[in-house]
Amino acid sequence: MKTIFTLRLLMASAVFSGCTTSKPGLVLDAVGPPMSKSVATTATNGTLLVYSAYEVNPNFTSRDPYGQKHSNYKIFNPQGDLIQIVHNDTGTMLQDAVPIELPPGNYRVRAHANGYLGEVTVPVVVAAHQDTILHLEGGGGWPDESSFNQTNAVRLPNGTVIGWKAAAD
Repeated sequence: MKTIFTLRLLMASAVFSGCTTSKPGLVLDAVGPPMSKSVATTATNGTLLVYSAYEVNPNFTSRDPYGQKHSNYKIFNPQGDLIQIVHNDTGTMLQDAVPIELPPGNYRVRAHANGYLGEVTVPVVVAAHQDTILHLEGGGGWPDESSFNQTNAVRLPNGTVIGWKAAAD
């Protein structure tokens, strides 16, 4: 009797512990600015725009509590050190992502992506005078989407394009 009780207890523990383990984050290919886009300015930094998944809960302290707001995300250096936590809300009705100016280099973005449970990690390349854009909210607006193909696009497992593949160094 004691053995049966112990076995049931072990089986119940195994079942319930399986529910509490978290799914490891998805790591994707590196995203960078489009190759054909170049802007002549005196600035040395580039801009990162992350359209992260929308928040799932309304914000009742906001002017528009039911308006869609992009979720916050984190920027890390290649060694894994946290550089910045981005509050990804412009505070306007436009539902745009917050542009972050960064020195040229390699970074890692950890954010929520629509259609994926948990966070995704996306290596990004920021180039001087250029925008690096990530669309994790579910297929955002690409003005030149027809120019994406199997070799120049970074995609989520469901096939959604999230950005331009970074150029190989």
